[in-house]
Amino acid sequence: MEQLQYPFESKTLLRKKIKLKKELLSSGNSWVEKRIAVLGGSTTNEIVDQLELFLLHYGIKPVFYQSEYAQYWQDAMFGNEQLDTFKPDIIYIHTNWRNITNFPTTANTVAEVDAMLEAEFSHFSVMWDKLEERFGCPVIQDNFDRPGWRLLGNSDISDYRGKTNFISRLNQKLYQYSQTHNGFYVNDVDYLAASFGLDAWSNPLFWHMYKYSLCLEGVPYLTKSVADIIKSIYGKNKKVLVCDLDNTLWGGVVGDDGVEGIQVGPEVPMGQIYSEFQKYIKELKSIGVLLAVNSKNDEENAIAGLNHPDGILRPDDFIVIKANWENKDRNMREIASELNLGIDSFVFADDNPTEREIMIQSGFGVAVPVMDKVENYLRVIDRNGFFEVTSLSADDLSREKMYKANAQRTQLEQSLGNYEDFLKSLNMKATIRCFEPIYYQRIAQLTNKSNQFNLTTLRCSEGDITRMQESPNYLCLYGKLEDKFGDNGVVSVVSGEIIGQELHMRLWLMSCRVLKRGVEDAMLDTLVADAKEAGIQSIIGYYYPTAKNHMVEEFYGRMGFEKIASDEEKNTTWKLDVNTYESKNPKIEINR
Repeated sequence: MEQLQYPFESKTLLRKKIKLKKELLSSGNSWVEKRIAVLGGSTTNEIVDQLELFLLHYGIKPVFYQSEYAQYWQDAMFGNEQLDTFKPDIIYIHTNWRNITNFPTTANTVAEVDAMLEAEFSHFSVMWDKLEERFGCPVIQDNFDRPGWRLLGNSDISDYRGKTNFISRLNQKLYQYSQTHNGFYVNDVDYLAASFGLDAWSNPLFWHMYKYSLCLEGVPYLTKSVADIIKSIYGKNKKVLVCDLDNTLWGGVVGDDGVEGIQVGPEVPMGQIYSEFQKYIKELKSIGVLLAVNSKNDEENAIAGLNHPDGILRPDDFIVIKANWENKDRNMREIASELNLGIDSFVFADDNPTEREIMIQSGFGVAVPVMDKVENYLRVIDRNGFFEVTSLSADDLSREKMYKANAQRTQLEQSLGNYEDFLKSLNMKATIRCFEPIYYQRIAQLTNKSNQFNLTTLRCSEGDITRMQESPNYLCLYGKLEDKFGDNGVVSVVSGEIIGQELHMRLWLMSCRVLKRGVEDAMLDTLVADAKEAGIQSIIGYYYPTAKNHMVEEFYGRMGFEKIASDEEKNTTWKLDVNTYESKNPKIEINR
């Protein structure tokens, strides 16, 4: 929905929120339902309304709990029956600089200000610790914006007695806390206020009249930022940026102007803007974003343009290059197929409004930002939060390498006539072990990002993964896969709850990039072996259908399970007798 992409009209969102909500709810999305507790140090009614819109846009259907006005700390520390029974999946703490209890005065000493800072930080950190103890769910905390005035003028930021200095130091403590506590995320309100304009953001009228910590027109910016964090936690980020070339990555048309005639690099002002945009795109690779080209061009001209001596991006920065005269929606389907990724995880950056509209009308679910002026390109991609980072695992950092290796595997498969010969030639080695702390982050990511090969679609935080592994009532396994082309990383996860002599599967998922390589066989062989050792007689598997996981509808049947129940919604239950199970003997060397 274009209204919910940056740049957006705040007044439109505020005025038409009911209509937009109805449109979103009737969109036919496959919803992920989440319970979100909003604990506010100020009025939060409009914040909840706008947050709902952005979450629905991301495919997340929220149910909200709101604290009473300014009761965020009391609810967190002492709870109440309503919040306790609500059992939130996410807690968002909306506070601002007015919720800081004490500020320094010019009469305070350095030691007194330091003690004041520690007390203020403790006020918040004990609350976060309490929430972790009680609910064990992710917590999103606003950092502190700045007041609209500076008593000490420019010295307010440098003098230890300045409010701005105090807020800056307090924010640093928040950041340090976030680095040592998994599941704690900072919503950067300080940046939002600066980019919106501090005078407008902190208009005191809204505080004194309505007890809103910011102006109403700033609320969509605030709530989109929170929604970006939530959708990233639950695996709703985009994965691939697909770029046009002419007048998108450089100025001009390479086929008409020649390589020497396109604008990129330091020689001309417009070329500098394109270079800055290319540099930003290249940096996206460092957070695991895959890059591709979809351009109406002769391939020879496209490659020549990407090899411009003053350009930043090079042909090998792109995982796929489609430079031809086919329709771009067709090219997009082919790119998705080659990468074995859902096409709705793509972002399409193109300066041509007609091409953008065709992509929107295709119904693929591709994000299509408005690329109207080159000076806005970078800002539009960045502020839409398509690739919001809430964690960076080792697999994220090596994603491009993994997908390039996958392309090599595909080439080898096509060159060999026999699939069995192909599997043998890979020299595959699997590591299958109980969940280990070093992989908790990646395992949680997989539960949130895997959609196609995902039997229960249970979405987990790192805290959930930790509790499963540490519980004596769970049997948990992860699987890594290596072959002669490289390390695929953690690609499969299973977790079952032990109830009596049965193991009830709560998680069973796998990355599609290793589909049909025997990983599922190796995981089941290992699971059955561990189940036998634990005295388990049968494994109970569950399949809950979604719009994306039809490929595993009969997975259990293919693996030797017997279907024992089904319902009108096509949820099915399966059973495997571990004592009569026959090994699948996968062509993979297993390391335990």
